[in-house]
Amino acid sequence: MTKARIFGLVLIAAALLAYFAFDLGQYFTLDFLKARQQSFQAYYAEHPARTIAIFFSIYVLVTALSVPGAALMTLAGGALFGLLVGALIISFASTVGATLAFLASRYLLRDWVRQHFRTRFDAIDAGVAKDGAFYLFTLRLVPLFPFFLVNLLMGLTSIGARTYYWVSQLGMLAGTLAFVNAGTQLARIDSLSGILSPAVLASFAVLGILPLAGRKALDTFKARRVYKRWRKPAAFDYNLVVIGAGAAGLVSAYIAAAVKAKVALVEGNKMGGDCLNYGCVPSKTLIRTAGFVQQARHAKALGIGKADPEFDFADVMQRVHKVIARIAPHDSVERYTELGVDVMQGQAKIVSPWEVEVDGKRVSTKAIVIATGAQAVVPDIPGLREAGFYTSDTLWELRELPKLLIVLGGGPIGCELAQAFARLGSSVTQVEKGARLMPREDDDVAQLVSQSMADDGVRILTGAEALRCEQGHFGKRLVVMREGVESALEFDVLLCAVGRVARTTGFGLEELGIPVTPQKTVDTDATLQTLYPNIYACGDVAGPYQFTHTAAHQAWYAAVNALFGSVKSFRADYSVIPWCTFTAPEAARVGLSEQDAREQNIEVEVTRYGIDELDRAITDNVAHGFVKVLTRKGSDKILGAAIVAAHAGDMMAEYVLAMKHGIGLNKVLGTIHIYPTMAEANKYAAGEWKRAHAPQRLLAMAERFHCWRRSA
Repeated sequence: MTKARIFGLVLIAAALLAYFAFDLGQYFTLDFLKARQQSFQAYYAEHPARTIAIFFSIYVLVTALSVPGAALMTLAGGALFGLLVGALIISFASTVGATLAFLASRYLLRDWVRQHFRTRFDAIDAGVAKDGAFYLFTLRLVPLFPFFLVNLLMGLTSIGARTYYWVSQLGMLAGTLAFVNAGTQLARIDSLSGILSPAVLASFAVLGILPLAGRKALDTFKARRVYKRWRKPAAFDYNLVVIGAGAAGLVSAYIAAAVKAKVALVEGNKMGGDCLNYGCVPSKTLIRTAGFVQQARHAKALGIGKADPEFDFADVMQRVHKVIARIAPHDSVERYTELGVDVMQGQAKIVSPWEVEVDGKRVSTKAIVIATGAQAVVPDIPGLREAGFYTSDTLWELRELPKLLIVLGGGPIGCELAQAFARLGSSVTQVEKGARLMPREDDDVAQLVSQSMADDGVRILTGAEALRCEQGHFGKRLVVMREGVESALEFDVLLCAVGRVARTTGFGLEELGIPVTPQKTVDTDATLQTLYPNIYACGDVAGPYQFTHTAAHQAWYAAVNALFGSVKSFRADYSVIPWCTFTAPEAARVGLSEQDAREQNIEVEVTRYGIDELDRAITDNVAHGFVKVLTRKGSDKILGAAIVAAHAGDMMAEYVLAMKHGIGLNKVLGTIHIYPTMAEANKYAAGEWKRAHAPQRLLAMAERFHCWRRSA
């Protein structure tokens, strides 16, 4: 922070100190105003311009310094100048003072706050950049929300000063009129309760309704602006049309049918979407088989002399498809038809905000939910398409186990599949451009998982950039650059697992002008509403997470808001989002990581418990990993947790519940856990925290007490 900024803060602090030290607040009380009312009015009659200038300057100063007194001065303005003149003076004085406070906050505090809380304020700034003026106007309509907080907080954002001034001027006008009108009653009252005459009560009642009316008016204005080039149907075929029958779309349709809405579900490919057909279900099925093969090969550790399994990879993949087929009825056309959903199989295109065309057939609907999911990213590597490649979507077509497999990408999908194929017998090389695998996780998590993968035979190349694919008499190879040196990696099969991108093209978003974010997801607000108030998006296509469980979570908000948003809408809750990478050991996470805490300058305490000490882990021969819990400094409040262990995803449920409902480590420690289970590790981690916070003084007193008892 510069010397000029420090001097500015000191100057403001000195002014505030003087305000309280010299009890200047006594001049902003009803008793003082009543006692001086006649002399004020006499002075105003004799010196109107001077009185207005003095009053205006004091009001600006009080507002700019955010000290108590603005409300009383507003009442005084009504009593002294009357409704019209008083409202005019106070409207401009309050806006000028608010803008000065806004500019002071921006100049003195913004850089420091952004440096220490960058992640949070980047998200806030994105919202302000999108809808800042409307948001500020809504806040200004609510006089119960402290205006000085609005000034200080908005100064930390990127909203323009000019925009801030005129929106504040307009937004505070209604509240100013109501308070000035109340002040006109001052001449006839002896206490604050006397202000509440029928006329004043009516004005405050209107003031209470204004935020709702204002918000409704803003919504109407915005809606007319986006809908103006479209013609709305007189009647509708459906209450809701859902595009996409993956996790998000299925849940949206289910909820709509459950509340007796008429709903259509459109799917152009397979019911169940990516999770059932290409993602979670097939990958976890393959991982289970690979895990069994690995256990059998290490049977000696369980006291079994020899168990070398023979298998045909085609049979392994056949089992994958059998599992998919067994789960498929849960997501089938027949099941959803029985639930009351009209399932349309075909390619959907939104042709207007209220119309969807499915393979040439057009239907009308009150609302639309976009749940089109995501697809694998294919990197732009010269020669890749000629050499041939697989993604997590197409991998399940394989019927022969690759001898030489290259996996591009070190995220969850790449790690899971690289380890699974290595356990099945492929020679696997994993290529990651970054410094390490699993970049979203802490170093200790990534290191333990990487070591386990390496032990299973995965050759891990980090800091390696894929340059090109080549083909020739030598077969196929990928040329990579690592530490400034080129090397060629031979392969039979190359798997691209460098991420997934939302499906946002081909179904009408471009024609409607619905924007996408820099992350290439559909741009939505906190209620999952798009540019059009009746069109919502959820799941991978909306982000910010790409998990089946978050897709289902968002689907509730999208469906309910689409059907009932005109009455009551709900903001999607992302406060506690867990996830798990299903390697061996699994790596589960919820809330803050140590990496996040450092980046956000949040002081945390880190408690660890090693799985190698857990009885159940020892009996199952999986005694490696740890439980790590982040708590607020000096408190047992859980801010985040990471578990690296067998069944970590199952174990994490306890911390998800605890964080969601404010349960601290003390209560986790006081909860009985079944013995012997992996879940006991959570209790033991809480015990480690308790041991570190043991009341040493009380323990010393207890020791002396017991010593005294022994000597009695």
